[in-house]
Amino acid sequence: MTDEAALQFPGTLIERLGIEIISVAPDTVVATMPVAGNTQPYGLLHGGASAALAETVGSLGAMAHAGPGNIAVGVDLNITHHRAVTNDFVTATATSVHRGRTIATYDITITDTQQRRVATARLTCLLKTQP
Repeated sequence: MTDEAALQFPGTLIERLGIEIISVAPDTVVATMPVAGNTQPYGLLHGGASAALAETVGSLGAMAHAGPGNIAVGVDLNITHHRAVTNDFVTATATSVHRGRTIATYDITITDTQQRRVATARLTCLLKTQP
């Protein structure tokens, strides 16, 4: 997935949250997301938006690993929120922990513009043949 057009996802939650995919490879995926528009009523980055960002980068890594004709379906996501963010953007980096034939697991870190950890997540995906 290095073609810029392949990194566009019109009509999806990825587009709605303003997630920009920076790079995708089976071992590492990087994406950014604006805080503006993805906040709680209190003005803090919404934990659900962080979780969606984490699942996005982990799933893209699993899809890159699974290869053409296959899909990756998230089956377990856990996330811990460490720090509040109120402006700018956050960056998520998914790093492969396990890439098997039917399961792929990624550790995900989300950081703010000062490289402070905002959240830590782990995603496990089931790899299946595309229906």
